[in-house]
Amino acid sequence: MNLQLVYNSLQNIERDEAILSRCQRAKQLEMDGDYPAAWEELGDLCPQLGVRPDVAGLSRPAQAEVLLRVGSLCGWLGGANQVERAQEVAKDLISESRNIFEELESAEKVAEASNDLAICYWREGAYDEARAVLHHVLSQLGEPTTEAKLRALLNLAVIEKCSMRLKDALDVNRKAAKAFAECTNHSLRGKFHNEYGTVLKNLGLAERREDYIDQALVEFAAASYHLELSGNKRFQAVTENNQGLLFSSLGRFAEAHKHLDRARSLFLSVNDRGHVAQVDESFARVLLAEGKVAQAESVARASVRTLQGGAQRSLLAESLTTHGITLARMERREEAHAAFKRAVDIAEQGGDPECAGNAALSMVEELDEYLGIEAKQFYLRAEALLEKSQDGRIKERIGECARRILGRETYGLVDFPFEANREPVSSFNADFDLESSLSLEQRVLRFEGHIIKRALEASGGSVTRAARLLGVTHQGLAFILNGRHKNLLAVRTPVKPRRRSIIRYR
Repeated sequence: MNLQLVYNSLQNIERDEAILSRCQRAKQLEMDGDYPAAWEELGDLCPQLGVRPDVAGLSRPAQAEVLLRVGSLCGWLGGANQVERAQEVAKDLISESRNIFEELESAEKVAEASNDLAICYWREGAYDEARAVLHHVLSQLGEPTTEAKLRALLNLAVIEKCSMRLKDALDVNRKAAKAFAECTNHSLRGKFHNEYGTVLKNLGLAERREDYIDQALVEFAAASYHLELSGNKRFQAVTENNQGLLFSSLGRFAEAHKHLDRARSLFLSVNDRGHVAQVDESFARVLLAEGKVAQAESVARASVRTLQGGAQRSLLAESLTTHGITLARMERREEAHAAFKRAVDIAEQGGDPECAGNAALSMVEELDEYLGIEAKQFYLRAEALLEKSQDGRIKERIGECARRILGRETYGLVDFPFEANREPVSSFNADFDLESSLSLEQRVLRFEGHIIKRALEASGGSVTRAARLLGVTHQGLAFILNGRHKNLLAVRTPVKPRRRSIIRYR
């Protein structure tokens, strides 16, 4: 009997060791961007994507490792193939794995699981949650430079860049540069150089720093070198995409197309639909810069169609914003308006205020006259959402939109569609003083009230007709009147109480 127990115990140890070995090979394949091969390596441990693996009978370390690998791959493959709810399943599996590693007091494995969890939050656009997880990882790991710490630094730089905190991202990359220079993992090192180059590109364009642009090109070259050595086609494609956007911003469109063509080809070779859609969005931006609006609209529409089935909300919002710009420039304003609003809502729901703010700002820039007084509402929304942005280009765009709104208020340039033969708004502009202490919000609020009053007067006090003239719903205008402009309630016709039905419901 004892011999049988010993034999069974030895078998269990051999099984666990074999499973841990498979998980390690899957981890390396995942690091190199070959997610399908990594999934095949796990084999019978998880026969279906999105389903919890059966870890009953395994040792606690083996259970935790299987859950971590399956969860991480679920996130990557779910993003690549636009699988609905993949990130939710991935987060659950990774969190369960992390809890087991905490029980086992394995700090490095807890950090590894936390890194993978932060990436899931990043894919969803939940940057604050991802940032909090990564700061906790770095505080727990301390001074020694381990692979988990390098990954945490790399991921934190990505989060800060995506949050438009470019100077913070640059600071993280500069501090991490020495540690990555000593890293022997070509895939990890290549990802770092790509990220560093992207931040330098964005800051160089925002601040018109040629030295940053030159350094970005050096970093991209280093990224390509290390990623090619590792065989990581997926991240080679990411680097090509970033270089394409850089050359487009410099007006070198032929080179931009060359890099984006290569990026798309590489992503197709690894069957990554999500990133193909991201490259399509980049292509649309390049085509817009070239003035090829109709082509840009078609490409952007294809990108939206691919991304709307998955959970990568920030990517979808970016594509919707680009699509909205193309539609606006084709004078398909109603469709553009819908695309922009959807982008704002999706990005906000995903916890990405920067992406939402950019969508709102783009809407004001492209549809200013069509929006009418709604332009002010989306301007204020964009200003609040982009308050913490460190991108100088964003600040310039916000300032330009503010001047446009103030210019309308000052010079009476607003189009009143309900007045065929209107007179200049001299009475309203006469007391407008640029030196007054009124804030921009107060000025725009006063202007909004003036517009609503004129709409009510033109419609004989009918809120329904005034709302139609202003392009808003009856409920929306009633809400504005009762909330922000109670002084105008006397202008509207009295509210008629609804007649009570003679039919009683029991």
